[in-house]
Amino acid sequence: MAHRLPAATLLAVLLALAAPLVVVANDPDMLQDICVADYHSLKGPLRLNGFPCKRHQNVTAHDFASRVLAKPGDAAGSAVGSAVTAANVEVLPGLNTLGVSMARIDFAPRGVNPPHTHPRATEIIFVLQGSLHVGFVTTDSKLFARTLRKGDVFVFPRGLLHFQVNRGHAPAAVISGFNSQLPGTQVVAQSLFGASPPVPSDVLATAFQIDAGLVEAIEAKFPPTM
Repeated sequence: MAHRLPAATLLAVLLALAAPLVVVANDPDMLQDICVADYHSLKGPLRLNGFPCKRHQNVTAHDFASRVLAKPGDAAGSAVGSAVTAANVEVLPGLNTLGVSMARIDFAPRGVNPPHTHPRATEIIFVLQGSLHVGFVTTDSKLFARTLRKGDVFVFPRGLLHFQVNRGHAPAAVISGFNSQLPGTQVVAQSLFGASPPVPSDVLATAFQIDAGLVEAIEAKFPPTM
């Protein structure tokens, strides 16, 4: 004859089995139509992982529109020959909580977008004009690279080091898309040689197998960004 479990025991078993499902079955998406970033609220004590929402009565169509990507960046005036113009939640408040953003990258002839990572997003680029040699490096140090031309698309997986270089004699430009409203950008050279406070010279000398004097010479080219 089968033994019946006491009601309390049965309830405990059911709750234990359901617990993992409760964790997985949370709401992965926003629970409202819009959450336009309220920049002014950041002047107060409130801090969030992102931006608080404006009151709906204060939202306008202007919050969802921008011409920030319409004008080419000053690539020729950059030390590396490239200029990045972001269209993220910091300049387009309607992106708040939507998990997407864009950027425009303009390249002078021989310009480079130096090795960098986006810790919070995968990036996809579309070549507007010119040609570029692009690539990313995996965690096992394998390089995936190719030359792109106008109309081509290329993907850089989230968090992996990547670069773009214009080896041509004419300007080039791409539009980037990200699956984050604020993907973040960490440029390798600037982060290591322009950190504040600085990364110890002996650490960098050992990592790059160079002497400390050369480390200091390189650091002089990367003033800390505050």
